[in-house]
Amino acid sequence: MKVARVDDNQKQITKFLREKGVTVSITSATGRGFPDLVCGYKNKNILLEIKDGKKPLSAQALTPEQRIWHYEWKGQIAVVNTPEMAWAEIEKQTKD
Repeated sequence: MKVARVDDNQKQITKFLREKGVTVSITSATGRGFPDLVCGYKNKNILLEIKDGKKPLSAQALTPEQRIWHYEWKGQIAVVNTPEMAWAEIEKQTKD
């Protein structure tokens, strides 16, 4: 069984979003390219793929499975690497 890699900043991003009132389900163990977080805010669902911004850009690239999943997905998905980027995406997706 393949163990899911979790980026070092996932806990920090999750905590930050929850403090802002966002519901967060951690889905990084789902695998097959599925995003790391499913977030709910203002009756909207936001999918976030987390990459560690402290790593070199080459280490932040989507895996082959993630690239396929993102390409085939017909809804919203965003790649973020800081709590502030995650919050900005949540705000963008929930603007009235």
